[in-house]
Amino acid sequence: MGMLVNNIFKPFEIEFVTTEKCPIKIHKNTFFQLVYMVEGSGIYHVNENRFNYQAGQLFLLRPMVVQYTEVQEKTSFLFIRFNSIYLKSQQSAGATEWVNKLEYILSNGHHVQGPVIQRNEDKPLVNALAAAIIQEYQDKQSWHMEVMQQLVNTFITIVARNIPMHFSHTEGASRHLSLDMLGYIHEHIYEPEKLKAEQIASHFNISLNYISEYFKKHMKQTLQQYILTYKLSLVATRLHYSDKRLNEIADEFGFTDESHLNKMFRKYRGVSPAVYRKTALEAQS
Repeated sequence: MGMLVNNIFKPFEIEFVTTEKCPIKIHKNTFFQLVYMVEGSGIYHVNENRFNYQAGQLFLLRPMVVQYTEVQEKTSFLFIRFNSIYLKSQQSAGATEWVNKLEYILSNGHHVQGPVIQRNEDKPLVNALAAAIIQEYQDKQSWHMEVMQQLVNTFITIVARNIPMHFSHTEGASRHLSLDMLGYIHEHIYEPEKLKAEQIASHFNISLNYISEYFKKHMKQTLQQYILTYKLSLVATRLHYSDKRLNEIADEFGFTDESHLNKMFRKYRGVSPAVYRKTALEAQS
């Protein structure tokens, strides 16, 4: 018998479960999932990795990872699940800023190993948001879905700002500066004027020469190479999870035209955008 593969049939789903054993045995999901441990302890198995979990921890799980839990102490799980339809619905609703954060998570989630939340200041905030989501989930008062949407959007935003802390390229003081730079680039990836080396150097009050040397040393590529490869990772996400035409995507990310995007995507990703989209959609179906 093959491994259990779970689907969701709504763009967005929330579930709250308290159990003394694993709610679902070894399985894969076709959707993204945030799992918050409200209470309890045990082991979370994700692909070949084992993570000891405890109350207050949050895990981000991408589609098609092999996963299961070993519950050692009675655990309450809050599951927040979403799929590509959810992303598309948010785009059509015009929620641009939040969609950008969600796309950032989709593009960079592979960097996350173990619990997502690294900033100690965010842990009580995530706990309070989880409690509010659970209350809305259970009570279902008037304006229930609207309130839930706002709470989950805030939850997603906190996850997004913790992801850079999973980049393990530097240590100590330089690590904090590099994380700040990455955060700045990710925040302004749709604003080409703010991504010029001069602008970034000015923002961080450091010399232009230093920022160039710093990136080569710590990121193993130039500043502009990093910005381009990050843009292309977002383009790949857009090809996979949206219906936007290639010329629209090219315009959005500041490429000269569709041909320029095609050339860059082939060079760095090895296939054309059309082939990438076709392969991604076939794998998803």
